[in-house]
Amino acid sequence: MTILELTRQPFSGFAVDDLQAARTFYAETLGLTVTENEMGMLELHLGTGAIVLIYPRPAHVPAQYTILNFPVADIESAVDALTAKGVVFAQYPEMGTDEKGIFRHGGPLIAWFTDPAGNVLSVLQD
Repeated sequence: MTILELTRQPFSGFAVDDLQAARTFYAETLGLTVTENEMGMLELHLGTGAIVLIYPRPAHVPAQYTILNFPVADIESAVDALTAKGVVFAQYPEMGTDEKGIFRHGGPLIAWFTDPAGNVLSVLQD
C-alpha cells in the first residue's frame, strides 16, 4: 500500500542567496547541467537523472552539513582540477585533512568545499 501517490520522482532542494552566482558555480566551475524552471528557480541535473532544486532565500543561512556529495574516480585529480578553478577546500585539522583538504583516515577519501552561498559540498573517491 502506498501512502503517497507521487506524480513524479521525489527531489531534493537547497537555498542560496544569489541564483546567478549559484548558476555560474554549478555550471561553469563544477561543469554540471543547470537549467531554469518555469518559476525562475534553478534545477541542477545530476548524472543519475536526479534533479536538485536550487531556490533563492534572501535570509539564507548556509547548511552546516554536507548537502551534496560528488563521487569521483580519482579524488586527487578532482581536487586539483577544482582548485585550479578557484575552489578552496576546507581544512579540518581536528579530523586530519591533508594539505589539499583530503581526509584519508578511514572511510572513503573525501574533501569538502563550499558553494558561493556557503553550503557544504564534497568530492569523495568512489
